Amino acid sequence: MTDTPMNPMNQAMNPTEPLKPNTNGMLRLFVYGTLKPGFWNHDRFCRGVLAVEDAVVRGRLFETSSGIPVLQVPEEDILAVGTTNPRADVATQAHVTARVSNPEPTPDRPPKKGTGAPWGDVYGEPLTFDDPETRLPTIDRLEGFYPGGPCLYRRVLVPILVNGAVLPAWLYVGENPMSRRFTPLGESRWPR
Repeated sequence: MTDTPMNPMNQAMNPTEPLKPNTNGMLRLFVYGTLKPGFWNHDRFCRGVLAVEDAVVRGRLFETSSGIPVLQVPEEDILAVGTTNPRADVATQAHVTARVSNPEPTPDRPPKKGTGAPWGDVYGEPLTFDDPETRLPTIDRLEGFYPGGPCLYRRVLVPILVNGAVLPAWLYVGENPMSRRFTPLGESRWPR
């Protein structure tokens, strides 16, 4: 894979303009819990978001004893695992987005429908940011994501469905939520 150099000129100048899905420097983060608009961590960590949309990902939701949601996605849907380098992670997202947009067959898959238990549709919102070098390390710390060390969550790149289009987005998944005795929600959206 060839890393595309970051170019601030490719960033959106007007947040109301539609964003190109493979714009360099743009971070797409699918949120399904306390980072969603209207919840306590959104105001603290997501102020200045350029775009918020509705989307769906294939997975299943759990809840901690303190009521915090935890998402699990199928391993085969994971396109990449996050690193400590925000620029590299944004470049990976852009590279995968370009492959998904390419009409030639690729190993990237849209979220699967009707694949049976235990996977289903989980609803959330992809947030688009133009400051990944500032934003990503802060949210990684909030989520307890420390690549190479013990983590509460992992940040992974997976396909999400947004307005009928498949786009890769980063999201945080729980490290083996079934072994931690989290409660399965049986719902496709948090809060219930």
